[in-house]
Amino acid sequence: MKQVRTLEIKQSVFADNDRQAELLRKELKQKGIFLLNLMSSPGSGKTTTLMRTIEALKDTVKIGVMEADIDSDVDARTICESGAKVIQLHTGGMCHLDAEMTRQGLEGLETNDVELAILENVGNLVCPAEFDTGASKNAMILSVPEGHDKPLKYPLMFTICDVVLINKIDVLPYFDFDLDKCRKNILMRNPKARIIPICAKTGEGIKEWADWLSEEIKSWRA
Repeated sequence: MKQVRTLEIKQSVFADNDRQAELLRKELKQKGIFLLNLMSSPGSGKTTTLMRTIEALKDTVKIGVMEADIDSDVDARTICESGAKVIQLHTGGMCHLDAEMTRQGLEGLETNDVELAILENVGNLVCPAEFDTGASKNAMILSVPEGHDKPLKYPLMFTICDVVLINKIDVLPYFDFDLDKCRKNILMRNPKARIIPICAKTGEGIKEWADWLSEEIKSWRA
């Protein structure tokens, strides 16, 4: 009987994307552009956190933002109010961005006057974690209402992130969320992860986050 040839498409796609991501990362480093990939579930407070981040850093670094969504330009309109350069990316139904899509976004953003490019990825704890975007660093937001068990349920997301922002700590008294257990769960997945509790609404913890990001940008450009 004639053998049927099997092609492992998923593996091939990931391998090609990894090559494209590494190439993009090298190009951005040569240009002195720091790319932050910001990920989370829908409703975790990405856009509000981003507004606070821009407010904290706008006087020290030139910022450009790529807002990725399946549809709409709601978040991009919000970011426009910060004065930062912004572009809306529609993924055509895809739940993530890969390196080539990120490259297209950067070209549309026109990064000649950008030092910090922030990609607000599609709200999803699974797909965005699987694709290297070429980012200098990966960050994710876990909000208190989501629960402290999320690092156990979505291991890859927490494994690939350099920093985890635990947002909405102002509502800790109203949810069954154990901050110590959450830290333990995150560090079990990623011992090197930086964990910063914040409240994007009140601004608590934003300085620590902005300071961390500033130092990473300096190191990247050194």
